[in-house]
Amino acid sequence: MAKTTLITGATAGIGAATARLLAKNGYDLIITGRRKGRLNNLKKDLEENTTAKVFTLNFDVRHRDEVEQALDALPDEWKDIDVLINNAGLAAGLGPLHEGDLDDWEQMIDTNVKGLLYVSRKILPGMVERRKGHVINISSTAGKEVYMNGNVYCATKFAVDALNKAMRLELVDHGVKVTSVNPGFTETEFSLVRFKGDEKKAKNVYQGIEPLHGEDIAEVILFILNRPDHVNINEIIVTPKAQANAYYMHREK
Repeated sequence: MAKTTLITGATAGIGAATARLLAKNGYDLIITGRRKGRLNNLKKDLEENTTAKVFTLNFDVRHRDEVEQALDALPDEWKDIDVLINNAGLAAGLGPLHEGDLDDWEQMIDTNVKGLLYVSRKILPGMVERRKGHVINISSTAGKEVYMNGNVYCATKFAVDALNKAMRLELVDHGVKVTSVNPGFTETEFSLVRFKGDEKKAKNVYQGIEPLHGEDIAEVILFILNRPDHVNINEIIVTPKAQANAYYMHREK
């Protein structure tokens, strides 16, 4: 029987790549995101090219009322969620704390921390009741080490790291697995969003290195999900070969 998997932020990058790979490997999907057109296009693509059943939910994880209304309205056949992938997240801006943009800060905190909490709070009780499930929280190497001018973004990912550890402690007695995936430099829309659409700045981030791609992280997620029932991957850090830690890169000239 196919496992029902909910992926937040499924309209691009890691979320979209994960949806495509899981659909090809026997998972039914609830894909969520802010961009309705992209959700519908992804659903069509998945249903035409795989045997997966796909349900879309169009909401913004930053807004508690939208999260609750969308998840409460799930049809009965979609309510028993086996896997939750908390993928929705972003970086906004890059600069020293004393020059920070408060709107950027709120966007990151509301998406990366509060959004993860809102969705998890709705899904976890069902997993606890059924005594099974798997939560995968997409964090970052920025949740392991702070880098220059990354201050608030790093703080949100440190929070995800802490929440992942708390979930693991609090859900272990209920048979629910919890995993944190911490990617390094991954070329998605991440830098384009951080630099507010400035394509030149976004491209410069990856200059001189071969970054990860969404498909690389999707393969890691599939590996995690395919472990035997008695095995839990608590956390995994994945970087390009050229990245030594959160801030040091070997760049080809």
